[in-house]
Amino acid sequence: MTIHKEGYKTITTIGLGAFTLIFLSLRLLHPEQPIVHYILSVVLVAFWLFIVSFFRIPSRTFTYDENAVVSPADGKVVVIEEVFDTEYFNDKRLQVSVFMSPANVHVNRYPFSGKVLYSKYHKGKYLVAWDPKSSTENERHSIVLESPKAKVLVKQIAGALAKRIMNYAVVDADAKQNEELGFIKFGSRVDLLLPIGTKVNVKIGDNVKNGVSVLATLA
Repeated sequence: MTIHKEGYKTITTIGLGAFTLIFLSLRLLHPEQPIVHYILSVVLVAFWLFIVSFFRIPSRTFTYDENAVVSPADGKVVVIEEVFDTEYFNDKRLQVSVFMSPANVHVNRYPFSGKVLYSKYHKGKYLVAWDPKSSTENERHSIVLESPKAKVLVKQIAGALAKRIMNYAVVDADAKQNEELGFIKFGSRVDLLLPIGTKVNVKIGDNVKNGVSVLATLA
């Protein structure tokens, strides 16, 4: 397991703050209220460890398959339905959405290899990520990835807690399956808008892993 580069500053800042408070409580509370000091110390260390775990990148054996749409995110499948896309395609698409809780790994990966045709950041609201309106009203970053088999729109969507979306896609650049697409801090969701008729390999409620689980098979 490694720590994602997006976490270095956050982990350091929170760590310094937590251990400063622990040191101060040792000086001010421990002589007369040692129990309070111990409880505060445990809570602060536990919170810091949670922050560290949020930015973790676990070791995995990735799935590589030119016909497979591999999950770009860790989390739970919360939407599988037909929608009308007004951002890029202006036609019907099959939407598959993965919700990421704060406990999930939050690195995002390219679901298949191809060329980046489109990349755009949208300002927006911070509705809870499982709200259907979050796909079109929340802060988000959208890209369109093209392979010889399909064009797919991938949306990184901010949630009630996630207030920072990092996206590394560059228009006209080649993307390789399972390379890092970006990172979303503190709970969110990723939508994929697939061609109608695409075979979906998961169902609502399934837990999936980025770079490993196959969400769909391209025709």
